[in-house]
Amino acid sequence: MSVEPYWELTFDADGDARPGDRDALIRGSARTGLTDLVVFAHGWNNERSTATRLYDRFFAPFPGLLGGAGEAGGARVGYAGVFWPSMRFADEPVPDFPEGRVAAGCPPVLDPDTRRALIEILPCPEAVADRLAELLADRPEDRASLDEFVGLARGLADTAHEEHGGDLGDVPGDTLPAMLTDDARRVCESFTAALASVGALPPELFGGGPKKLWHGAHELLRQTSYYTMKRRAGTVGQAGLGPLLGELARSAPGLRVHLAGHSFGARLVSFALRGLPADTACVASLTLLQGAFSHYAFAPRLPFASDRGGALGGLHRRVRGPVVCCHSRHDTALGVLYPLASRMSGDDGSLLGLDDSRWGALGHGGIRAVGGCARLSLREALGGGLPADGCVNVDASAVVARGGPPSGAHSDICHPELARTVLLAGRLVR
Repeated sequence: MSVEPYWELTFDADGDARPGDRDALIRGSARTGLTDLVVFAHGWNNERSTATRLYDRFFAPFPGLLGGAGEAGGARVGYAGVFWPSMRFADEPVPDFPEGRVAAGCPPVLDPDTRRALIEILPCPEAVADRLAELLADRPEDRASLDEFVGLARGLADTAHEEHGGDLGDVPGDTLPAMLTDDARRVCESFTAALASVGALPPELFGGGPKKLWHGAHELLRQTSYYTMKRRAGTVGQAGLGPLLGELARSAPGLRVHLAGHSFGARLVSFALRGLPADTACVASLTLLQGAFSHYAFAPRLPFASDRGGALGGLHRRVRGPVVCCHSRHDTALGVLYPLASRMSGDDGSLLGLDDSRWGALGHGGIRAVGGCARLSLREALGGGLPADGCVNVDASAVVARGGPPSGAHSDICHPELARTVLLAGRLVR
């Protein structure tokens, strides 16, 4: 690991922490006399080793930015990486970790790595995974086969229980996403069109007509699994990380905690605010990198439903410093596919999800409907423009720009500029 002291925090899908990890952090933070702890949560990911490499890569600039071996004006900084059961599809570009990626522009397949992740992480019964793989390999042109695939994919969605607080998502509602309920062919057509809009469809030689709908069906499977991952991230944050931070605050009352997360990991660390004990005020900053959850999550009132707020409405006040939302227009996963996957049944919004005014993600356009939320360029933020508290949107498009279809620059986060943003949010550097 590029920094020290460093601890691992491992949670299962229900938010239960591995006792040894929790105890090691609590004892270690006291023994080393920490003043500040940076906690980072990964987003979609299949391997623990990949998450470890992500933390190593992201944290690498911190010692140099802090000065020396991590001392900053008397501060003693420690680091923790959160590990939780999430998954990604192997065709998604991760600029700093290109190995193992399925080449874009190929027919839709359930590759071995993604199949294994579905079985081990989602989880998905092996027989179902095998049938999904078989249908994608054959891509029959009859309606019954497409309906069968969609039914199997939808059956994997975690809709059996309500998440903590009773919300189905970040915008409260009592209906499921349209992708889980609408006509199967219509949903596949919508996802196929969305993929075409971001350049993710293969050349015509791979087949047109009804066969093209299997690209949309494959995307539906991806988004169904991510629906479960998004819900799981909220559970792990609220039931796991939040209470653990409460324990840490009791053992080290003066410790300042700086939360950071990528993609669904941003949702995880945000939902930790819902799980903080009422008397805990240890969170000194919150930095969201390409956050894969609703841009209305922190809104005290929804513009389209004034009697309700977002799932985290007003909870940004639990952070003693700023809530920094880094977003990029190059993130097509959040700019195109997320709104389509989030659109609720019965909503009359854009079929392609290109109008994200209601269902957009904060990692694409920033936090919305929160009073006093400033908007800065990354250059302005790095030049000292971050506020002392409250919400602020930082357009990181200047550096979060690499990546091909279908997710674009969603995972392009390992940059010294973003590391410095985390430290600036925590008032650890000037």
